[in-house]
Amino acid sequence: MAQVDQSRQNAKGAEGAARARMERLVLPVVGGLLLMFALIGFIGTAIKDPHPHDIPVGLVGPAPAVQQITTSFGTNAPGAFQFTTYSSEADGRAALDSRAVDGVLIISDAGAHLIIAGAAGDATTGVITAALTNVFKALGGPLAVETVHPFASGDAHGLILFFVVVATLVCSLIVQALMLARAPRAAFAERVGVVVVFGLLAGLVGMGTAAWIAGGYGDGFWLAAAMVALGSAAVGAVVAGLVRLIGPPGLGLAGLGVVLLGLVTSGGPVGSLLLPDFYRVLAPWMPASPLYSGIRGALYFDGAGVAVAAAVLAAWLVAGVVLMWVGEMRSAGRARVASAAPAH
Repeated sequence: MAQVDQSRQNAKGAEGAARARMERLVLPVVGGLLLMFALIGFIGTAIKDPHPHDIPVGLVGPAPAVQQITTSFGTNAPGAFQFTTYSSEADGRAALDSRAVDGVLIISDAGAHLIIAGAAGDATTGVITAALTNVFKALGGPLAVETVHPFASGDAHGLILFFVVVATLVCSLIVQALMLARAPRAAFAERVGVVVVFGLLAGLVGMGTAAWIAGGYGDGFWLAAAMVALGSAAVGAVVAGLVRLIGPPGLGLAGLGVVLLGLVTSGGPVGSLLLPDFYRVLAPWMPASPLYSGIRGALYFDGAGVAVAAAVLAAWLVAGVVLMWVGEMRSAGRARVASAAPAH
């Protein structure tokens, strides 16, 4: 009888070991499929039917001409552009410099003159140029186009800079994945130290590598590097905080919500103004879009827009540190309860 019981226990043990082994093998497959679904789902719904939304354009000229332009677009392309009227060309150019608008149309007796900010992005400036060129073509008049604040010649479309953003987010996530694997019991100060040190080095290495490839970005390099450092620290802190609070699932949650969704809502080099409402509303509050905007502001607009981008990233950083602290307190509380429990 004892031998029968022992055989049953052995069979149950073997069955349990096989089930555990199967779970270890199945979970990565399921996780990969969920990631694939999320990746295609986020990107597919974002780019399925791109349309311009509220692209900021300034107008300078006689009131009847300005009214004709706004009425025409309001009828034929409602919601595509957000027009602001300025009293002079100087005011319009100042609005471009401050990034209040991405293009300014000047209408005068000498003709029509469109000024666009090249570093606003190819998609945005392309839509503005194409739409207004078609209007004046239909009216039988030419439209002169001037580009200010252009991208650097070695990165003429801003693609290298966007991939600095991609690398910053992804590598900050990977650092925390390695921390989870190699130092899961790291103390609060150690986690903060890793976030800060990697962020500082990421700013230098990321922008340094990009500048080397592009042949330089000019005087705004150090401010751009500081933005990359802040962006890395912000993302790293949130990832570290989620991992400390809820364990390994926090890494997946951060990967999907902060990194993947953040990159998709940014619209990539195209920008978020051509995305559907859901992504466009989220974009300014996720890390990727402010980081890319802040880098361009530092390099091409004499710092315009950097303060707003930095404020968003700083909020993420503070939230991440708070999550790390809460996770640390929660873990310490569990340890105290466990140590106080009577031994059996």
